[in-house]
Amino acid sequence: MTSDDRDPTAVAEPDEPVSRSSHVDTRDRPKKKHLPVWQETILLLGIALVLAIVIKALFVQAFYIPSQSMEPGLVKNDRILVQKMSYWFGGTPQRGDVVVFEDPGGWLNAEESAGPTSAVGKALSKVGLYPSGGHLVKRVIGVAGDTIKCCDDQGRLLVNGQPLDEKEYARVGGADCYGPMPAGSSHCNWTVGPVPAGHVFVMGDNRNNSADSTVHMCLKTDRDCTKNPYVDVDDVVGKVFVLLWPSDHFTFLHRPDTFADVPDAS
Repeated sequence: MTSDDRDPTAVAEPDEPVSRSSHVDTRDRPKKKHLPVWQETILLLGIALVLAIVIKALFVQAFYIPSQSMEPGLVKNDRILVQKMSYWFGGTPQRGDVVVFEDPGGWLNAEESAGPTSAVGKALSKVGLYPSGGHLVKRVIGVAGDTIKCCDDQGRLLVNGQPLDEKEYARVGGADCYGPMPAGSSHCNWTVGPVPAGHVFVMGDNRNNSADSTVHMCLKTDRDCTKNPYVDVDDVVGKVFVLLWPSDHFTFLHRPDTFADVPDAS
């Protein structure tokens, strides 16, 4: 057989590149240097801090219940998580939502407004890892256009004429209705609304012990009253969706079914 008859693919051309991967001595390659443990720890803490800031700014924040106003479901000093994205993209608070909002002005006393006092608590509150002060937690009863009346002959609140069945989550504390006013007022006989656009009317679930919208209403007997019972939706941080701590109370919060029956404002 002549050389012309041989399989040309059996022999590499002189200037054809030949793989030399099998001949490379990897022992001579410089090894990657690992960071010292203390540097890795600082790096991980930095990443965790950045993530915490992003999460707080965009998604979830921790708060605590500052008073007894949301009992029996939420007890003073319970830790809760708030969905900050609940009302993004045009969404607004809905009837029945439990929301956290900034103090509209004068709704909280000095102790409730203070928040954490220790340096560690203050630092953690900045990134959403510790509850901050200056906020309230209440349930939305009325939204823009709604009229709220207290009460029917069974002591139930009426929203746009529809009575609410609130036995599941609210406490009256010896009152005769689910919307008692402070002592010295007309108690179970009041009407408020329509709720202005961009605002909500809120109440604590502990109806006889809650400094909520009912405390800031102007009564017929008030002269030159400038009080405002409504909360601007721009002051709403988000919707409470988890009771986080104590662990034996852990639960997800849901909008009560009774609010589904409320008609839109006419």
